[in-house]
Amino acid sequence: MFNYILELGTPESCDPSRVGPKAANQAALQRAGFPVPRGFCLTAAAYRAQVKALGLESSARGAFATDDAVRARRNALDMKLGLLDRPLIAEILEPLVAARRRLADETGALLVVRSSALVEDREGASFAGQFESFLGIEDEQEFMTAVRACWGALWATRALRYMATHGLDPADTAMAVLVQPLISARAAGGGMSQTADGGMLLSATWGLGSSIAQGEVTPDRYQLSAEGEVSEVVAGRKDHSVGCTHRAEPMARLVPKALTTTPCLDRGQAAELGRMMKAIAGFMNMPVEIEWALDEEGFKLLQARPLRMRAAQKADKAWLHHPRLNGHPAGIGWGEGRAVVVNCECELARVAPGDILVTKVAGPALSQVLPRLAGLVSELGGSTSHLASLARERGIPMVLGVHEATQRIPDGARMAVDGVAGVVRWMGEAR
Repeated sequence: MFNYILELGTPESCDPSRVGPKAANQAALQRAGFPVPRGFCLTAAAYRAQVKALGLESSARGAFATDDAVRARRNALDMKLGLLDRPLIAEILEPLVAARRRLADETGALLVVRSSALVEDREGASFAGQFESFLGIEDEQEFMTAVRACWGALWATRALRYMATHGLDPADTAMAVLVQPLISARAAGGGMSQTADGGMLLSATWGLGSSIAQGEVTPDRYQLSAEGEVSEVVAGRKDHSVGCTHRAEPMARLVPKALTTTPCLDRGQAAELGRMMKAIAGFMNMPVEIEWALDEEGFKLLQARPLRMRAAQKADKAWLHHPRLNGHPAGIGWGEGRAVVVNCECELARVAPGDILVTKVAGPALSQVLPRLAGLVSELGGSTSHLASLARERGIPMVLGVHEATQRIPDGARMAVDGVAGVVRWMGEAR
């Protein structure tokens, strides 16, 4: 029987061709002694075996290999529905059930089920936020549903659109699945081991970090030197947190008013996390972007991916006399264009090539409009959100966490976005 299950941290689980770069990085970091939660991987070979057993190989090839758009969509839908709705074959189901029970019994925790596609974390194609993650899985049935949904995510519309723009065919790749215990996080966030000015940056919020990844809160921002010394702490606006109590599904809760603008980490904790991030970058021999969580035992490393930055572009001095707002820089670029203030996704059709989108929430759904933007400004979100990662990937200047941006920036105004300094300016008066 083919070994479809690999325990995280074994030599085999460090192979990205078997488990995808996301899981392989976690496995390698765990073996190196970093605080990565235990877990296991369902390999890409299991996905391929399921596709073959269901007779879906021709549909996979037909999704991109046809000039008939209707037929292509039909093939993609056949793939997605087939993977979502049909049961797992026995040679996958039996070892997967056993691995799930063992991990749940040994940790006593709810589980996290995460996509780990073989095409993720490539240069110019990070796929940040394009696939699926499921938090707080308890029973066996919902666990199997989550696994199938991770497989099906390879054929979701936004993932297909993303792959098409990067010249990738989903039929040529596969989806592995990473399973780990859910961390009962007091605080969580992300980090970048290198910024455009040569320092490091951390973001943090209360509870789980999904609210940062999805651009739902403005997190705390910690700026550190290249050596890991904390140089500045800017408190965010964290009005809600995503968390869980024992054996309960994660859910959003209001944060007490006194904690909304209270930093989640003290300077000592931020420095400790900075040192760990620097060590990870040294181990991987490249700048990295990380996701982390803090529980009662200390920091846990949830993800580390390559971070590719570009040099800062010098701002035009003519803008210095115009109104400005500050926020969290995505870390790349300078852009100028017409401000298009959007309060609902239904208004995105107003955005023309070369415009600067001004919106409230910078969620992964906006990835479809990124290619035509000269810049993006959002009221919520931070430098380590999924959309910020995609903006860096495409070289699009972006500033997040700009308080009251949609209210103060006039629709149609000429504006500039400094994605390195975290500053936005516009011509004319504030609304």
